[in-house]
Amino acid sequence: MTPSNNTLTFKKLIQYFWIAVSGKETEFTSGSIRKAIFMLSIPMILEMLMESIFALVDIAYVSKVSVNAVATIGLTESVITLVYALAIGLSMAATAVVARRIGEKDVQGARVAAVQAISLGILISIVIGVIGIIYAKEILALMGGEPDLIAEGYGYTQVMIGGNITVVLLFLINAIFRGAGNASIAMWALVLSNGLNIILDPMFIFGFGPIPEFGVMGAAIATNIGRGTAVIFQLAVLFFGWGKIKLALRDLALNFKVMINLIKVSLGGIAQFLIGTSSWIFLMRIMSEFGSEVLAGYTIAIRVMMFTLMPSWGMSNAAATLVGQNLGAKQPDRAEISVWKTGKYNAIFMGTVSLVYLIFAKSIVSWFNTTPAVVQNGALCLQIIALGYVFYAYGMVVSQAFNGAGDTRTPTKINLVSFWLIQLPLAYVAALVLGWGAMGVFVAITFAEVLLAIIAMVWFKKGKWKQVQV
Repeated sequence: MTPSNNTLTFKKLIQYFWIAVSGKETEFTSGSIRKAIFMLSIPMILEMLMESIFALVDIAYVSKVSVNAVATIGLTESVITLVYALAIGLSMAATAVVARRIGEKDVQGARVAAVQAISLGILISIVIGVIGIIYAKEILALMGGEPDLIAEGYGYTQVMIGGNITVVLLFLINAIFRGAGNASIAMWALVLSNGLNIILDPMFIFGFGPIPEFGVMGAAIATNIGRGTAVIFQLAVLFFGWGKIKLALRDLALNFKVMINLIKVSLGGIAQFLIGTSSWIFLMRIMSEFGSEVLAGYTIAIRVMMFTLMPSWGMSNAAATLVGQNLGAKQPDRAEISVWKTGKYNAIFMGTVSLVYLIFAKSIVSWFNTTPAVVQNGALCLQIIALGYVFYAYGMVVSQAFNGAGDTRTPTKINLVSFWLIQLPLAYVAALVLGWGAMGVFVAITFAEVLLAIIAMVWFKKGKWKQVQV
């Protein structure tokens, strides 16, 4: 390739990048599949990166408070993943239904689905919030938190679970935007919330002017303010903005037929993530047996991994939207090709990341905490789990492709086998019976995720997902 061709290709790449983040391209059922993947993936990757930066910023500041504070975040996050399961399950249904309606050129149907999804999200988050505020100490105790950890960190748990409506609506409305093909709007919502979180985190954790020092609870306050502001932005776009779906006051009515359809589709997604997140809680409970330093190392490693897994989720979400819209447009073969191409690109990315973790694990963990036991266990976690990253890449894309088709039951069954029947028993036996300690948990995670990817790919090739109606 000549220098002029190189320059031309680079200019076209920059042009496509700008179109992707500005949301000017919304047609993904015709033309180049590679271009469609790029246009959807770029804003979704950036969106997920923003979400993972949330986690890294919190852990970076909180690690300066105490080891107990870091461990508190780990225990609380393992519980709040149950909230994420509900939010993500409902979000998967919203993406699938909205994408299918958009593919069918039924914009009014997409608007109705959006309103019902938001209504369900508000109801669920209120119930969870009340429970979190009242029983924060009991939740931490149930997770194995020591008395001094509970005394220091229960305020963080109260604020995070009590304010879960911000994360539920953020996930849910972004899923509606993604299903409509407006991935750039979802990205800008996360840019706003993340920017506020970065500014507010140190102010509420360490105190600033009239703001008192809240310690670890300050991280939760900053997170909720950032996410809450982003939700207001999302709602403004839905009612007054430039998205494909625009709501008016006349749209704010309950439609029980559509709501029940959403619930039916979301039940598989909720069950799917409840299986995964509940297994994560049990893993965290096993890890708590080895003390706060080991738990802190594990928490830091997971937060670091989330930073690279989120871009992969971005590509996976792009696959879900492509599947939904192309099935709606009666193009199942184009939907399938889109999934395999997205999986290949994801595998290249994840393979590169795994090499970085294998080589620089200790240095990466030490950026957040220099306690030897924390660094040792965090690095070991990064290195062992990174061994399966290429498999995770395909596993995530294919699982989201099922969800994008509205076939949320298949990934649920796969998760049940991989996590409950394989991962949890293996982690318990390896860590506590065989005496491998924390390494036993890390090995179990890797083995289960690799198995999940293999089963998902075999099942996907059967093609039954092409016949699902939503």
